[in-house]
Amino acid sequence: MQRVGFMLKVKKDKIDEYKEHHKRVWPEMLDALRRHGWRNYSLFMNEDGLLFGYFEADESFQASLEGMAGEEINARWQAFMAPYFENLGGAHADESMIELEEVFHLD
Repeated sequence: MQRVGFMLKVKKDKIDEYKEHHKRVWPEMLDALRRHGWRNYSLFMNEDGLLFGYFEADESFQASLEGMAGEEINARWQAFMAPYFENLGGAHADESMIELEEVFHLD
C-alpha cells in the first residue's frame, strides 16, 4: 500500500459546481476507482480552489493511474470535469496531478 497526496487547482468561478458534481459521482466511476486500488480517497479544497487529494493505493500511485486509464468511464468523467481545472494544458486532471512527497506519517 502507498499513501498518495496530490494537488490540482479548480477554477475559482467553478468551485461550487465542482463540489456539487462530487456529491453525485457516477456509481460506475466509483466502482472503477475501487477496482484499481483507490482506497480511503478524499478531496480537500481551499477557498481559492487549491485542491488536495489523498488516497491509499493498493499497489502504487502509478498502478492506480494506469488502471483507471483503461476505463472508458474514467475517460468520460475526465472529459466532463476538465473545464473545472486550471492549467491542464489540454490534458485531463488525472494526467496532471502533482504528486506530493510524504515527509511524515503518524500511525
